[in-house]
Formats: sequence, C-alpha cells, structure tokens
Amino acid sequence: MAGRIPQSFIDDLLARVDIVDVIDAYTTLKKAGKNYKGLCPFHQEKSPSFSVEPDKQFYYCFGCGAGGNALGFLMNHDNLDYVEAIEKLASQAGMEVPREESSGAQRSREQNQALYDVLQESARFYQAQLRQHPQKNRAIEYLKNRGLSGEIARDFALGYAPPGWSNLIDSIGSTEQKKKALLNAGMLIENPDNKRNPLYDRFRDRIIYPIRDNRGRTIAFGGRVLGDDKPKYLNSPETPVFHKGEELYGLYEARKSTRKLEKFMIVEGYMDVIALAQKGISYSVATLGTATSTSHLRRLFKLVPEIVFCFDGDNAGRDAAWRALEQVLPLMEDGRTARFLFLPDGEDPDTQVRKIGNAAFTGNVNNATQLAEFFFQALGEQVDMNSLEGRARLAKIALPHIEKIPKGVYHQLILDQLGTITGVDPSTLGNMEKSPPSPAPAGPAGPEYSPVPTRPSPPKSSAGRSVCMKAVNLILLKPDMATDFDQEEELRAINATDMDLLLQVINLAKKHPSSTTPELLGRVYATPLGSQLTRLLDREQITPREGVEQEFREIISHMLETHRKRLSHHSWLEEARQKLQSRRKPENSADEG
Repeated sequence: MAGRIPQSFIDDLLARVDIVDVIDAYTTLKKAGKNYKGLCPFHQEKSPSFSVEPDKQFYYCFGCGAGGNALGFLMNHDNLDYVEAIEKLASQAGMEVPREESSGAQRSREQNQALYDVLQESARFYQAQLRQHPQKNRAIEYLKNRGLSGEIARDFALGYAPPGWSNLIDSIGSTEQKKKALLNAGMLIENPDNKRNPLYDRFRDRIIYPIRDNRGRTIAFGGRVLGDDKPKYLNSPETPVFHKGEELYGLYEARKSTRKLEKFMIVEGYMDVIALAQKGISYSVATLGTATSTSHLRRLFKLVPEIVFCFDGDNAGRDAAWRALEQVLPLMEDGRTARFLFLPDGEDPDTQVRKIGNAAFTGNVNNATQLAEFFFQALGEQVDMNSLEGRARLAKIALPHIEKIPKGVYHQLILDQLGTITGVDPSTLGNMEKSPPSPAPAGPAGPEYSPVPTRPSPPKSSAGRSVCMKAVNLILLKPDMATDFDQEEELRAINATDMDLLLQVINLAKKHPSSTTPELLGRVYATPLGSQLTRLLDREQITPREGVEQEFREIISHMLETHRKRLSHHSWLEEARQKLQSRRKPENSADEG
C-alpha cells in the first residue's frame, strides 16, 4: 500500500521494540557487562566483535564497521529498503503500519496499480507463449543456442512475443479500460491514422525479458528481435512506474538469489546478466539502454560496499569506463570500493564466462583494476611523466577530480599517491586543492609588495574534526540540549571540518528535542546524514549521562573562543600591514627644497 508512513509511528515502533530481541533472532548474543556480544552476522569471524548496546538501542561491529539501529540492522541484513524494514519490524512487533494519503495520492496509487496489474498479466502471457505458441520452437532454439537452460529462463521469467500486431490486445485487452492501461504501461502503440485499428502491440516476434523492481513487480520489458526487424533490442518507454535511468536489470533476481551480497558488477546487456547467473555469478546487473548514473550507483552502494564495472578493452570501452569513474568519484566514501574489469577485444561477459568458466571469470573479477590505478593510468597517458612539465600537468588535471571524492581516509590516500607520482608533498597538493591559486605578487620592486604576509585560512585539522564530532555525539545522546541553542550563526563562520554536520544535527535536534537517540536516528536513517550519524556511535562514550550538557557547553565555548582569538590575531596582522604601507614614501615623489 502506498502513502507516507507517519514519523510518529516510526518513533513509537522504535520505542516498543528491543534491538537485542531483533538481533538475537539472527545471531546468538551473550551478556557482557551492560551490553551484549556475539559473532557478527555480516562477516565471517571466529571471536565475537559484534556489540549490541541496549541503552542506545544500537549495534556496532568492531570487525567490519557495520552499525545502526533496529531498522538499520534489518535493512543491512535482509537487503531491505527503509520502508520494507519498517514493515518487517512492525510485523514482528504485531503493529499495523498506518499511511497518510491525500486524495490525489490515492488516485495516483490506483492508476499505478492498474499499470502493475496489466504488466503482470502481460508477463504471464509472454511466458505462456514460450511454452504453447505454435512458433515457440524459434524462440526456444534461440535460447538454447545462447546456452540458456530451462531453469534460468524460469528464474528470469523469460517469454516470447509471437509475430502479429494484436496478440497481446486480443488476449488481455478485453475492455476499453484494459486497453487504456496497456497503452499507459507502454505495451501498446497508438496509430491515429488507422481508424479501424488505432492500437497495436509494441513487442512482436521477440524474446521477452521482464524488468522487475526491487519488490519483484514487473514494471517494463525488453525485447530481442528474432527476425530482421530493427532495433535489435527494444525497451519499454518511460511510464509512471518505469524510469529507465533509475532501474537496473537483474537487481531483483540478484537480491533474491543471494542472502548477503558483497558486490555488484555492472554489465551491458540482459544476456550478460542471465549467462553469468547461470554460471553461478549472481551479482551482475545491467543498465537499461542508458549510461550508468549516480542514481544507479547510490542505489547499489546502499546494498553493497563494492561495485565492479565491466567493459570491453577497446577505446570505446575505456571511454565508457572513464565516464563511469566520473560518476562514482563523489560516492567514494571510506569503506567503498570501485573496480574496473576490461575484457579482451570482441568478448562480452556472456561469451567470456562460457569460454573460461566460472572460477577463472570470478578470479578476473576479484583482481579487476582498482579505481585509483585506472584513474592515474588514464590521466598519465595524457602527459609526459618524464618531464617536470608533464608531472605538473598531471597534478593540474587530477586535482579537480580528486576534489569530488568525499573527505576522508580514501581521499587522503589518493592525494598521497598523486604526491608520490609527481614528487610534490601531499600537504602542498592539499592546499592547492582547497583554494584556487592566487596571483603572484609583483615582487620587491612592485608597488603592492609587502613583507607582512596575509594569513591563510586556518586548515581543517583533525583536531577540529574530533571536537565537532564530539559535539555531534553529545547532541545525539541528549537532543533536548538544542532547544535554547542560539549560536548557529557564530558556529557557521568557523572553518572546521564537519561543522556543517554539527549544524545539521543541532537543527534536527531542535525540531525533535524530546526524541531519544534511536528515534532521532530513525528519522534520518535512510539518508546520507543518517549514515554519517550511525558511524559516530561506534564506541562507548566516557561522558556520564549527567555530564553531557556541561561538556557540550564547554566544547562550544572553546570553539567560539578559539575562533574569536584567531580573528583578533588576523585583525592585528592586517593593521600592522597597513601601518607599514602608510609609512613608506612613494618611490616617485620629488625632494623638497
């Protein structure tokens, strides 16, 4: 059922369930002090590093870094999205999920449901034709020649659209309402010039590949021609339930076949996905006639920490790989991995896996080129690395790309590698990255030269990061501290890493001051902010509960006082510079007398 789930219900749900009971159903937990410990259900380990904290209603694994609340656990463990996790947790608690729905949303939901219904009927029709139609052998022979088994055809619900202009209409378009739904679902094409038969089937004489969403609902189709018609592959058009720039073929099947996925591999076509799955490589997906988008990648990274891009090894494949790299750079948070697998010329995953077998292909995937290696290799080919000018050019073209990577350990390691390659100190590169180069001074003889240097902006130090993070952690422990907080504008002027995060959390806590820590996390869990906050609660806090507010005030006061002193010092330097300039005689003034 569609409609927004009230936040009050999510808060009530998190307040009612006990995370220990939720997780204990998946892995055995034993009391250890005030917490519980056990073997991590997210990775293989022999000694327990998985901890559950009842007070915070929070879990964290010190081995693999997995962490979150009860909703987050179900999302990560069962490969569920946020709404699915709420529904499952509510079911376990014996609660019915309410929905808030306007009259317009209700109409939209009913219209979309009509599309889902006719799309599912269409899928059943095409599957039946593959078994029953008089010309079914043409389709079956094609699938056999591609090496597909009956079992894999069943798993991917493959079908057959027989020749003819009205097979689908005649079968399920029994009413005007059904015909309208088929047209809106992209299954029919309208020809206004044909007054007698203005509608005809979109898919004719083609192998049919149903495209399913993450809930297994058929939302569109792809068709591969058996005759000489063009185009060779045909996809459903965009509809209210199908947006090709967001969907991935094979994602539902991959999640269904493997309980805990560790990676996804993005390939080009339907047959690549199916052929790999038949060989036991069930983690491949394909875009639907579009380039890989940030939307695709965000969706995959919510489910797994690693993505492998698979391309031909020719120039076109390398160009496509570079475009994919540009899309993935802004998503490369610490803990995520991107690799690039380049196949031999003339090969695709379908032909390659049949030629070398499962084990060898899997080995190639595991040894695929790391993002950093491909990044520097591709850029290095554009410059002369044996000259100073070439290395300077490499730094110039690499830094704008590195800036896109989220700040963290991985970002710094890429910067360090650029420093190793170019021979430039990474801190220097970091300063070049943070701000555009300023024009060079005119020199000692120039009118603008001054021996008093202007003070650069303060660096975003790791110390500043720890102070901001500590403040965020304290707010999470006691959100009502933010109720009367009125120093946001002063904090916003401070140039410190993660200050934006602190201000976001203060704003969130101001809106929901009576929330508990798990309730506050539950409000933002499926967002980038929620992911950041989850990682903050990965260790025991030494501040007693009654000392939280005092420590928070001390941290804020310290940050503001340090900032004021820095401004005062900068003001003094600027005043000294101006005085020195005012004492100078103009060089071209005439002597008196």
